[in-house]
Amino acid sequence: MYLLQRPEDIPPRLTNRLNVRIAVLAALVVAAVAVVLLRLWSLQVLSGEHYRALAQDHGVLDVRVHPPRGEILDRTGKVLVDNRTVMSLELRPSALPRSPRERHTELRRLGSLLGLSQRAIRQKVRETPQYAGYPVVLRQGLDRQLLFYLLENKESFPGVSVERTYVRQYKDGSLAAHILGLVGQISPHQLTRPAYRSLKPGDIIGQAGVEYTYDKFLRGTAGSQRVQVDALGRPRQELGSRPAQAGDNLRLTLDSGLQEVGEAALRAKGLPGAFVAMNVHTGAIVGMGSYPTYDPSFYTQPHTKAQYDAFGNQPGDPLVDRADQGGYPTGSAFKPITATAALEDHLISPSTIFDDTGSLDIGGITLHNAGGAANGPVDMSTALKVSSDVYFYNLGLHAQASGNGGQIQDWAFKYGLGRKPGIDVPDATSGLIPTPAWRNRVYRSHSNPFIDRPWTQGDNVNLAVGQGDVQVTPLQLARAYAALANGGTLVRPHVGGRIVNVDGKTVKVIKPPPARHLQISNETRNVILGGMHRAADEAGGTSYAVMGSFPIPVAGKTGTAQRNGQQDQSWYGVIAPYNNPQIVVTVTVERGGFGVESAAPIARDILERYFNLHSAGGVDTAAARAAGPG
Repeated sequence: MYLLQRPEDIPPRLTNRLNVRIAVLAALVVAAVAVVLLRLWSLQVLSGEHYRALAQDHGVLDVRVHPPRGEILDRTGKVLVDNRTVMSLELRPSALPRSPRERHTELRRLGSLLGLSQRAIRQKVRETPQYAGYPVVLRQGLDRQLLFYLLENKESFPGVSVERTYVRQYKDGSLAAHILGLVGQISPHQLTRPAYRSLKPGDIIGQAGVEYTYDKFLRGTAGSQRVQVDALGRPRQELGSRPAQAGDNLRLTLDSGLQEVGEAALRAKGLPGAFVAMNVHTGAIVGMGSYPTYDPSFYTQPHTKAQYDAFGNQPGDPLVDRADQGGYPTGSAFKPITATAALEDHLISPSTIFDDTGSLDIGGITLHNAGGAANGPVDMSTALKVSSDVYFYNLGLHAQASGNGGQIQDWAFKYGLGRKPGIDVPDATSGLIPTPAWRNRVYRSHSNPFIDRPWTQGDNVNLAVGQGDVQVTPLQLARAYAALANGGTLVRPHVGGRIVNVDGKTVKVIKPPPARHLQISNETRNVILGGMHRAADEAGGTSYAVMGSFPIPVAGKTGTAQRNGQQDQSWYGVIAPYNNPQIVVTVTVERGGFGVESAAPIARDILERYFNLHSAGGVDTAAARAAGPG
């Protein structure tokens, strides 16, 4: 039997508690509804216009249209670098689906289209140098079938886009690669610079060579295209566009024909080296090359970080421009600088005679002429002709050197050695002219294992003949010889000639002013150039075997530099014509032996091209070797 209670039998205390609960619940429901209604009213009435504008903005996609970069041409107007259009498949990792499952599915489908595994795509994304929000180029040059499929199924591949892009095209392969340079995506750090404030992630800028120096002219101005899209991001209609403006063209001072001759002559030696050919009055570079070199078109294709690293670490350091980054001892090619110091600071007169017995004793250490030659009584002109080491050892022995300079050092600095050359190609080195202060500082710091003692008088003797700690680039030596040739003007080397817009109008002429003027007497200049002319033009001169038959009179100086653990380095510097200087050519070849044996023949090839001459039959190699070092 069940005991049933009727409502009237329930105690009043329980009934009141239930009524309170119902009332509280009802109040909460009313309050919640009121809050929702109030919020809706606020959004629709008070803030309606604001959110309506936002909704419209979210429905419009601004597409950045990249401009074609300007062309780079040689001095005659021949195109060295232009552009080609490619369709690129790009992936923005930040725009992939957040769901791991959806992301996995998309990458698998994408891989099947490209013939890549999902792992390969992930590795490519991981290894490709990139920055947050930047696209990763998966493939360039899409076939039509794949292109149309991706365009028709764009909504199925979020984060994937097909872009029409411009890629640099190098018309002559590796010709002048170090001068021309490279382009690449702008980095986050570069975006913070004032010069790039108008650019966006993914924009392409010059990263090396003249592409970097003259980027503001070459890059052009990006355009834009406003496209209305639906909620899924699919384009519906074009709302307007602003066309991109192509970059200006850069015409260089380079002669591509001469450049080709110089590079071919270097390459034929098969040894690392470099050359510079420069106008002695303006500093305009008509040729400058380095071997080994590289093919810049490698950088126009997408690669992994490992591939980039492998390319840059090839034997011979092909990415290093030895013409303005390779610092070497010059050997006797330095002697015109020592001669200037000796004559201008009155250590000797042009007619001072030293008896070159073939050796010189300095503090118990006997120094010899290279090759063991004994030249007898010689003055300055003859010492330059035969490249008498003993003569210049004496000059180094008597020249003062203290602190941060000295007589030879001061003139070397005036000639631009030990200083950056100011060329309009980035990363040119300053080289090194050793001073007592420098060597003693490095010795005390123990930062260089090759500097194992303080400065001594012997270091000045080494400097006088371009040995020891001396580091000079072919460009620096060309600049110094140009100053000697033109009467003392230290020019600023440059490869940029002028900027020309798309209408063919010159908008800027590139003529950097000289750095300074050296006070060199005509007597000093005539004695040094005369000795260099005799070295090339008279029998017994150090470069007579190569330049004696040259139809245009020249002034040339060989150099055979000793390097620890390596064969001698070959140098040659030549000014032509001797009686009316126009051009200076400097050449160096690592492990090339005597200056007349390797470097001088390359310089002759370059001069033949400059003066439009035809070789009369090449170089007498046996005679060049017999001429000995210098």
